[in-house]
Amino acid sequence: MSMLGGLLKCGVPLCQLPGSLLRAARSISTGMGHRVRMHSIPELKKVDRWTEKRSMFGVYDNIGILGDFKAHPKDLMVGPSWLKAFQGNELQRLIRKRKLVGERMMTQDRLNLDKRIRYLYRHFNRVGKYR
Repeated sequence: MSMLGGLLKCGVPLCQLPGSLLRAARSISTGMGHRVRMHSIPELKKVDRWTEKRSMFGVYDNIGILGDFKAHPKDLMVGPSWLKAFQGNELQRLIRKRKLVGERMMTQDRLNLDKRIRYLYRHFNRVGKYR
């Protein structure tokens, strides 16, 4: 824009400017966007309030109240012992698995587990936010 202003001060008329400069001058925007036209208010979405996910929300919230705090939702989970109530990445999960059931694993499974742990350890130390 300052180049265009400098040419105008020198007295060069806009019709004699090269084509590329004219195109650049035309592409300058004033910040005004296109108007959004709404012809009507959009229809409301019809939501099924009794889907399985919505109906089961908060099912285990009252175990402590009704069960005299004897059962924790963690105790009701079904699955491998190293996965119950676990939050973390794959490396942390595999280290936890090796610690809990590593001595009872078959030789080849334990070897594959150790290889994967070594790979992920190197990967997390070289790349990403874990450095």
